[in-house]
Amino acid sequence: MELVSVDIGGTHARFAIATVADDGTISLSEPETLHTEDHASFQTAWEDFRGRMGGSLPPRVSMAIAGPVGGDVIRFTNNPWIIRPALIKQKLGVENYFLVNDFEAVAHAVARAPEEQFLHLAGPDEPLTADGTISVLGPGTGLGVAHLWRSGSDYRVQATEGGHIDFAPLDQIEDAILARLRKRHMRVSVERVVSGPGIVEIYATLAALEGKPVAEMDDVSIWQAGMEGSDSLAAAAVDRFCLALGSVAGDFALAQGGFGGVVIAGGLGYRLREILPGSGFAE
Repeated sequence: MELVSVDIGGTHARFAIATVADDGTISLSEPETLHTEDHASFQTAWEDFRGRMGGSLPPRVSMAIAGPVGGDVIRFTNNPWIIRPALIKQKLGVENYFLVNDFEAVAHAVARAPEEQFLHLAGPDEPLTADGTISVLGPGTGLGVAHLWRSGSDYRVQATEGGHIDFAPLDQIEDAILARLRKRHMRVSVERVVSGPGIVEIYATLAALEGKPVAEMDDVSIWQAGMEGSDSLAAAAVDRFCLALGSVAGDFALAQGGFGGVVIAGGLGYRLREILPGSGFAE
């Protein structure tokens, strides 16, 4: 069976053709990544992908969405698109569709992926538990959170909106980050800090603490300069981000009972894979 597999985040929408064999084995075509800001709606992005595929697509689609998937209208947390499930068949020209929270999909992948698909970051270097709860989170345009419970070959996944819990400062520097964010947001959620764009607030706060003028840099530039080491303040912001990510991951493990392992997922998590082990993340 063939179907279109779509992952819709705040910045990117990724499309691929998935083939599911009779034994349940899944294979994916090379993904096509489209920028959400380049398309007025999901339908126009779908039509773009369909054109790239020669004008036709399988009549089934499974969509992983960054945000809640219930209700008559799906509004994305970090991009302006909306999807009305009742119109999906008509608008996309498909026979069947399935909607799932994006980190619910990631947790399913964690449950099914072979051990060689994981990189060890911190703690005991041993496989994720085969009997217990595993916490799954990943920073991107926002912060995705889910968890899974498994026992042998059986498992269950729970989607959450954990990225929207309150941000809890660890020390005086994070107190200052919170104070800066509080000036613009009545309620400061954890993804205001632990997300790709959150590095801007961390960078600006560190600059203010040192009495330096805040350079006009977007999050991509700060990440690049910090990870390359070409800007010491940006590098300090990346270190602080890793510390905050570790704190949040620990909080979720406590709250979810994720003592069978914590998985950091997503594109930004993967880009940090060589930095996290040497940072304050494990603390």
